[in-house]
Amino acid sequence: MAVPRLIRMKLLHTADWHLGDRLGRIDRTDDLRRAVDRVADLCRDERVDVLLVAGDLFSELARPDGLREAIRHWRDRFREFLEGGGTILTLTGNHDNENFCQTLVHAMNLAAPLTGQPGELIAPGRLYLATEPWFLRLPDRHSGDAVQFILMPWPTPARFLRESNLHYGSPEEKNQLLVDAWKRALVDLRQLPAYDPKAPAVLSAHINIHGAHIGSSLFRMTPQEDIVIDGSDLAEQFDYVALGHVHKPQAVGAAHVRYSGSIEKMDLGERDDIKSIAIVEIGAEGLIGEPSEHRLKETTPIDVVNIDNPREDLLRLRQSYKNAAATLVNLHIRYTAGVDNLEDVLRGLDELFPRWYARDWEESGELGPSLVAPDDPRSQGFRETVREYLEQELIQHGDADRDAILAIADELMANND
Repeated sequence: MAVPRLIRMKLLHTADWHLGDRLGRIDRTDDLRRAVDRVADLCRDERVDVLLVAGDLFSELARPDGLREAIRHWRDRFREFLEGGGTILTLTGNHDNENFCQTLVHAMNLAAPLTGQPGELIAPGRLYLATEPWFLRLPDRHSGDAVQFILMPWPTPARFLRESNLHYGSPEEKNQLLVDAWKRALVDLRQLPAYDPKAPAVLSAHINIHGAHIGSSLFRMTPQEDIVIDGSDLAEQFDYVALGHVHKPQAVGAAHVRYSGSIEKMDLGERDDIKSIAIVEIGAEGLIGEPSEHRLKETTPIDVVNIDNPREDLLRLRQSYKNAAATLVNLHIRYTAGVDNLEDVLRGLDELFPRWYARDWEESGELGPSLVAPDDPRSQGFRETVREYLEQELIQHGDADRDAILAIADELMANND
């Protein structure tokens, strides 16, 4: 009598890669590529079947050439994984460029067309990116039986609010409409004839769930912009819920409802975070065992350094600061005119901390009024970050051209507020 083959699909859950990102004046490409390499190594070492990336694959600050190189690096690092029958499932998050991702999806579907039918049985061995709510089935490469996946991108009006005459009077009203639309889309997918409530099912979503621990702040997002849902019923509806958006790894309400967290420290608010991914196994009856968390070692250190006495502090830091050359640093400098030479202080800090990403300084002597550098834009929000990026890129241009371009950028960002 033949022994029946059973589903045993191993998933690696990760999220919030932010490929092509910057922190102030520092391009994070090399840091993030090393983090992607760690994930690729885990896929190989753990013999993973599905790499599940729960949104924010790319950064909104990524340049076109940076996006191209990020995809090339992906291709090189995951070629063996895909050729061996592994599958990559991902979806768009709030930092992904919607037009770019939709163009990428159209190009991939042109090369390997999909039927577009809900619950479609997709072929393993390739990358799939969801820019819309999507229900698919993936065959287990051991048994051939399928595991169901629902992919829920970050809810934007373009994706979730299709009514052309829809109006909302406040950000709060818009957010509530998006919450309601997100819930309806999930219900609609689970009510499709092709969806089998008795078959193993995985949900992946880029969203904030009530009860999640945010930490010091959301990554480049205010609480007023965030979309928060009540996910209390998700644990009963799905065998595993793979979440992205919140950068801190954690379970929410149940062990199998999880944020994997980001794969790198993205800003100062994450300097003490321990980054990780989650690995789970899905069988014919659902989750096999508990999800396991794997720490990602050697993430990039981020720190803030206060300089109150430049002569003494520089000497002390040179002697005692570990890994200064690799650390991303926010510098706060106090100096005394007539005692300290500011240019020498800045030059010395440049040599010690070549990866400083933000700095400000204050003259604290009695020879004149206090001179305080404005809040450094490289540690601020989207508008300030864009302006700082443009100033760095235009440093070789004439003053008139630079000022004209900055004025246009300021006007465009003001109109979008």
